[in-house]
Amino acid sequence: MEEYRTGRLLAEYNDTFKENENIYRGLAKRVGLSECSFWILYILRTDYAAPVQSEIGTCLHLPKQSINSALKKLEAEGFLTLAQGSDHRSKTISLTAKGICLCQDTVDKVIDAERAALDGLPPEEQALFLSLLRKYNNLLKNNMQEIN
Repeated sequence: MEEYRTGRLLAEYNDTFKENENIYRGLAKRVGLSECSFWILYILRTDYAAPVQSEIGTCLHLPKQSINSALKKLEAEGFLTLAQGSDHRSKTISLTAKGICLCQDTVDKVIDAERAALDGLPPEEQALFLSLLRKYNNLLKNNMQEIN
């Protein structure tokens, strides 16, 4: 019986998680961006003023090549600039005026929608939601390390 209950919970979690991913995937597609490009712009509007490429990869938990390809495409389209960082291997990322306009029409609206969704939860539920998700991720990460 316990296995059945756990299986149902796992199925419900996976369905909910995939639904959440699909919300963002669908939005990126609607605004004409790849998922990776969307998340790069999102990071630029939320976490850092002028991050370096390696920080973007760390934040997004995506392969360096995916980040590099998306950055080159965004740069070619005139949405951002890549400048030499503190050493020859790092590049600083800055939005152009065109990139800022794109973000105002897309990413900034997503951030507003996310804030409104979180504000729909009382503060104690917000804290509990993040606490449990972090706890689950840590437990999952530890259990995954045991798999060869």
